[in-house]
Parts: sequence; structure tokens; C-alpha cells
Amino acid sequence: MISHFDLAAPIYDRILGRLDMTTLYDLLALPVEGALLDAGGGTGRVSWPIRTRVGMVVISDLSPAMLGRARRKGGVQVLQAHAEKLPFADNTFARIVVVDALHHFCEQEAAIADLLRVLARGGRMVIEEPDIHRLPVKIIAIMEKLALMRSHFLSAESIGRIVEQNGYSAETRNGHPASAWVIVDK
Repeated sequence: MISHFDLAAPIYDRILGRLDMTTLYDLLALPVEGALLDAGGGTGRVSWPIRTRVGMVVISDLSPAMLGRARRKGGVQVLQAHAEKLPFADNTFARIVVVDALHHFCEQEAAIADLLRVLARGGRMVIEEPDIHRLPVKIIAIMEKLALMRSHFLSAESIGRIVEQNGYSAETRNGHPASAWVIVDK
């Protein structure tokens, strides 16, 4: 069965355009010598520009077509994997980023727990998610349901509670008008 993301891969970067990376660099406290995991990273749209500010970038995603696009860009490692069952040792990554992807993860609570497991002591995880409290995001959520995408949007506060249930503190911040950031230091 072909996924929505396999179908969108050839045009994904063009549809979403470039990101303002300044805020993300600051939130991730870059540069850092260690490795960065981009969970649900697809084409590498977010992490490919970061690759010069970290020791190594690993992009994990379920879509082979999206990962193929990331691989062709070069300078990153790609891995097809569920965020809930990452094939990495504990404390592997100095930085983890999840941008506009958590709502697509199959089991969000398990994914956050496993991301925290592979985050190194002294490391930082940054999650950016559409703010479900905003009307445009509510409309997108409905559209994704109609497209049978199985998306489940969590508020930043809900994400923070899941982080806290795993024994860590989370800071939440408003992002651009329709998103929120969750920052976790381990």
C-alpha cells in the first residue's frame, strides 16, 4: 500500500518551501559535535541544512520515497524505522528534532518515550507541532482525517505531560502563528 507521503515525496520540499532555520538553530543550541536524529524527517527538509552544525545527521521515517529524496541530497544517513521502536542504543543522540511529524506517528506516547531513551544525557530534543488550538490547524486536522491519514494532533501541553510522565521536564513555547515548540533537556 502506498502512503500519502510516498505519493507526495517528489513535490514535498517545493510544496512546503524553505524554513526559517534561525529559531530552530537557537532552540537546538547549535552547533554541537554529537549526532542529530530527525525523527519523521522525510526528505530531510529540516535536518539537511543542519548537517554542517552537527557531527552527523540521521533521518528516520517510514516512507521509502521520502527517505530516497533525503539520500539523494547527500550528507545525511537515512533509516526506515518507526519512532516507537528505534534501532539505536540508549543515549545515542546529542540532539533530536521532530518537526511537524509527531501527529503522524502511530503511537505518540511510545514514540516520545523511545526518543527520550535514545537522547544522550546532556542532550536536547525539540518538537515542533501544529497548534491544535488554532483554527487553521483544526481545519488541517479535519482535512487529514478526510484523506484517511490517521493523524492525531496533540497540544503542546499534552506533549509536555507525556514528557513529564517519562521523568523529564518540558518547556513549551509558541511558534509561528499556527505552531508550538516543546523543548526537552536530558
